[in-house]
Amino acid sequence: MTATQGQPVDGDDAGRPAGGDESARGPLAGNKAAPSPPAPEAGGPQDGGRADTVAAVVRQWQDVRPGLDTGPVEIIGRVNRCAALLQQAEDAPLRRAGLSRAEFELLGALRRTGHELTPGELARETFSSGTAVTKRVRALTERGLVERRGDTRDRRVAHLSLSEAGRTLIDGVLPEQLAYESAVLAALDADRQDELAGLLSELLSRLEEYTRALRV
Repeated sequence: MTATQGQPVDGDDAGRPAGGDESARGPLAGNKAAPSPPAPEAGGPQDGGRADTVAAVVRQWQDVRPGLDTGPVEIIGRVNRCAALLQQAEDAPLRRAGLSRAEFELLGALRRTGHELTPGELARETFSSGTAVTKRVRALTERGLVERRGDTRDRRVAHLSLSEAGRTLIDGVLPEQLAYESAVLAALDADRQDELAGLLSELLSRLEEYTRALRV
């Protein structure tokens, strides 16, 4: 079910630099001064008086399908919309560094594990498909950020590590990205951030259990 208005940017392209003067922009300003949303109209029982874009989607569904339970859209839709906006933001350090979020996660996995990883291990570390990892590794290798070493016993296996340039990039961009994300979250006080983290952790754990059960 499509829960948001507009199409989210693909993960591998969302972090690409979009050009333009970004020096004066704050968190999430990459959406270029989007107008304030109109005052919400009275909605159904699930509307809750909310005025974001997902609330508008929920009201539309309630108009055309009044008996439909749109409760999941209230959560999943907002998670997806927040992720898309964070990916698109032109002032984010990742975007300035020319990295998509997926590429950043791959470089981060090589940095935090502290040792070489095979493409299969990287796929598991970054929750990605093997095909997606292969594509990202190729692009990062061409940029000189990742190095490949062949296995002496099996030529089909590659061992991947950060190059010096890759280590310098991830060590430089990580503190900037964390500071940026802290600024984005500043709308919520520490207690609410902790509560949100706990709820998302619970949801993620359930989803991971469900996914593992499907594979058995």
